[in-house]
Amino acid sequence: MKKEETETLDCLCIRDCGLMRYREALELLLELVDRRRAGDIGDTVLVLEHEPVITLGARQTANKLLASTEEVAAKGIDLVDIRRGGGVTAHNPGQLVFYPILHLQNARVGINEYIRELEQIGIELLRSLGVGSDRKKGFPGLWVDGRKIASIGVRVSKFVTYHGMAINISNDLSIFDYFVPCGLDGVQMTSVVKETGREHAMKDVKRRLSELLGKHFSFSKEAAK
Repeated sequence: MKKEETETLDCLCIRDCGLMRYREALELLLELVDRRRAGDIGDTVLVLEHEPVITLGARQTANKLLASTEEVAAKGIDLVDIRRGGGVTAHNPGQLVFYPILHLQNARVGINEYIRELEQIGIELLRSLGVGSDRKKGFPGLWVDGRKIASIGVRVSKFVTYHGMAINISNDLSIFDYFVPCGLDGVQMTSVVKETGREHAMKDVKRRLSELLGKHFSFSKEAAK
């Protein structure tokens, strides 16, 4: 894992955590959520990539594995049961993940508005990389002609958000073969590389994401005034 870098946009703190094991990131995430609730820190976003992991969400009916836990482990993929929205999903290098830790009550923002902001950030980021994407009613995340390119799974506790969004940039999509994405049969996964044939340096993608986070989470700045 590379040395962590921190960028502050007014009172929105963006922390680039590089490549991080999911369990390690989850520990950091929960620590920061507690600190945000207590008012010890301001709104914060963790930006990172994960080593291969499959995570199970709170919606058990959407957790449909197609392989045994032993088979998954044999491929070097961690399996973690967590309490966030949605069902089973996966992370691996080349996928951009970001976890906003925001106080929605202070910002006077509702959960539905927050999720739409996440989706809009993804739409604008993907557009800058040459991919047109859309929302799909009833299924948080982003889609390209019926193929899923970004997933959202969030949780809000005492008005503070955690978990977040994952966007497939250049990751190995075969990891999704071990389960049914979204719990829906027939869902195909895609990525920026698969759609465009073009590679992008992750540092450049992260820079674009940071700009969009500052733009869309500007309520963090306004709430602090």
